[in-house]
Amino acid sequence: MLKSFSLEGKTAIVTGAGKGIGKAIASAMAEAGANVMMVARTESDLQQAQQEIGTERTAYSVADITDREQIQQAVEKTTERFGSIDILVNNAGMNIRSTLEQASDEEWHKIMDTNAQSVFMFSQEAVKKMNSGGSIINVSSVGGERALKTGVIYAASKAAIIQMTKVMAMEWGPANIRVNAIGPWYFKTPLTEGLLSDEEYLQSILAVTPMKRVGELPEVASPAVFLASDASSYITGQTLFIDGGMSIHGFS
Repeated sequence: MLKSFSLEGKTAIVTGAGKGIGKAIASAMAEAGANVMMVARTESDLQQAQQEIGTERTAYSVADITDREQIQQAVEKTTERFGSIDILVNNAGMNIRSTLEQASDEEWHKIMDTNAQSVFMFSQEAVKKMNSGGSIINVSSVGGERALKTGVIYAASKAAIIQMTKVMAMEWGPANIRVNAIGPWYFKTPLTEGLLSDEEYLQSILAVTPMKRVGELPEVASPAVFLASDASSYITGQTLFIDGGMSIHGFS
C-alpha cells in the first residue's frame, strides 16, 4: 500500500521552488523519490534550495514564468535532463497588498500574469511532454474560495486557478492526466514572516482558524506529494484546502 505514495521513477517540475512552499514541495517530492526540476526567477535562491535538498535528484532552471519562451526552455531542460515530465506543480505566485480603490491596472496585470496566466501557459507546455499520463497540481489559496478582508486581485487570480483546475481535469482526463489544486492558508514562510510577527494581525488569523495556529511547511508539502502519487489515482478536478479549518469558518 505504501508503495502507491512513492514518486520513484517520476519527474516533477516545481515553479517558485526557490523558497517557501515551493521549496518545501520540491524537497518532499525529491524525498519521495522523484527527480525534480526547480524553477524560479532568482538563481541564488535556486542554488541555495538545491544545496539544502541535494543535487542527486534535483536540477534547476532560472525562468520568468510569465514568459512563454522561458517556460518552453525550462520544459526542454527538464526533458533533456530527466526524460519525460510526470508531475507539474504550478506554485509560483505573488501579491501586492493594496485596497480595491488603491489597486492599479499595472498591479492587476502583474498579479494575474504571475498567479493565473503562468498556470495556463506552463500547463499547456508541460502537458505536451506527459507521454503516459501525469499529475498537475495548481497552488491556489483559501482566498480563492473565501472572501477575505482585502486583496481583490489576488483573490481573483486564485479563484481563476480553482476553475482552471476543473476544466483542465475535464479536458485531460481521457489522457490520464489528473489536475488538482491545493488551497493553503497561512504558513510560516519568508513571505509571511513580517505579517505573522505582528501580534495583532496574527491573532486575527488565529481567530478564524479552528486549529488556532498557522501551518508548518511539511503540512502543505505532504498533500502535494499525495496528489502527485498513485495513491490519489482516482482524484481529479478537486481543490484540497490546507488551512487548519479556516475555509469552514471564514471572516465574520
